[in-house]
Amino acid sequence: MVKKFGATPSGCEITEEFIENAVAEAENGYDLTKIKLRPGPGRHPLLESEAAPVESVRLGVDLTKKAAERARIEGITKAELIRKALREYLRHSA
Repeated sequence: MVKKFGATPSGCEITEEFIENAVAEAENGYDLTKIKLRPGPGRHPLLESEAAPVESVRLGVDLTKKAAERARIEGITKAELIRKALREYLRHSA
């Protein structure tokens, strides 16, 4: 019976053989010219030349759902949608 230790995010089962192969591959070294960087979750780069302050706002359930849906449609984060909306509001209210 093959001992299993879980699965990778792509669904590949992690077995002793998988671990041995991964270790051997790492020990042989990687060709860094062939590595593709993928953006992942984490902090956004600084928005300006200095650290950006964080503001906390209560939106309520309905507004939060609508903002999340609109951000998904536009392919941006909820935070970017909120920044975009605030910039637009301030531009037109001045």
